[in-house]
Amino acid sequence: MHTLTLHLVCAGAAEAIEFYKRAFNAVELGRMPGPDGKLMHALVKIGDSMLMLVDENPQFGMLGASALKGTPVTIHMYVEDADATFRQAEAAGAKVLMPLADMFWGDRYGRVEDPFGHSWSIATHKRDMSPEEMKAAMSNAQCGG
Repeated sequence: MHTLTLHLVCAGAAEAIEFYKRAFNAVELGRMPGPDGKLMHALVKIGDSMLMLVDENPQFGMLGASALKGTPVTIHMYVEDADATFRQAEAAGAKVLMPLADMFWGDRYGRVEDPFGHSWSIATHKRDMSPEEMKAAMSNAQCGG
């Protein structure tokens, strides 16, 4: 485990696990269903990071992003090949929020929303840039250059 580990609430955590397997090559490490069959806890690994999941439980104030009509959180994922991961996520059912593009800070970057309302950014670092280079590139991007 890392210092920070995501713990997502999903309407249909078992379906979310299957989506993350298809979209992001997640490896399921375990799940604990409750008496009603809903998942009380699940753990998957994506790359070198763990992701915990649980089914929604309104009785305890646990609502997923879809029930909340969105999320202010974006899960940021660095990968070897952003284009391939982006295509894989889209093919698995992710909705494109921001198409992949080369960004002024040196990453190839785009955003998708999973079927459970969670926002994911997918990036590959392409080049190191100084703060001055980033500022100039951002200024050029805003001017259409």
